[in-house]
Amino acid sequence: MKTSTFFAICKRYSMALTLLAVNIILCFALPEIGFTAADMSLSNFKEMLSVLPPIFILLGLLDVWVDKETMMKFLGKGSGIRGGSMAFLLGACAAGPLYAAFPVATVMLRKNASLFNVFVFIGAWSTAKVPMLTFEAANLGLTFMVTRLCINLVGIWIIAGVVNASLTNEQQQEVYQIAEQG
Repeated sequence: MKTSTFFAICKRYSMALTLLAVNIILCFALPEIGFTAADMSLSNFKEMLSVLPPIFILLGLLDVWVDKETMMKFLGKGSGIRGGSMAFLLGACAAGPLYAAFPVATVMLRKNASLFNVFVFIGAWSTAKVPMLTFEAANLGLTFMVTRLCINLVGIWIIAGVVNASLTNEQQQEVYQIAEQG
C-alpha cells in the first residue's frame, strides 16, 4: 500500500480512528469508564451495521427504479407544494435512525431533487415519522401528537425555506457536486 493511500484512508476515517484511540486510552486510564465507553461504541457500531445494509439495498433500488426525470418532475425545482408535500411524506414514512436519511438525501440530490425538498425530507425524517407519531398518540394523547405535528410541519417548511434561501447559487451547486462525488 502506498503511503499516500494510507494517509488518505486515515484522513477519511479520522473520526472513527480518534474514537478508537480515545476508547483505548480510557480503558487504560480509567478502566471502568473506558470499558463502558468501549461497550457503548461497539453497541452503536453493531446497530449501524444492522441498519445500513438494508438502507443501501433500498438506495440501490431507488437509484435503478426511479429515473432522473421522474425525480425532477416530482421533487425537482419548480415542483412547488406538491414536491414539498411528497418529500415530507417520504421522510415521515421512512424507517431507521436519522443517519440513514443522509444517503437517501444524497441519491435525491444526484437525481436533481431541489435542495428545499431535500431539507423538508430530512426534517420530516427527524421529527415526523409515523412510528413516532403513533407512539405519541398512544402515550401522550392525540391532541399533543397533532399539535406537535402541526408545529413541526410549519417549522420544517420555514427552516427549509430559510436554509435554502441563505445558500448562494454557488453553494447550492457545491452541494450537488459533493453529492455526485459520493
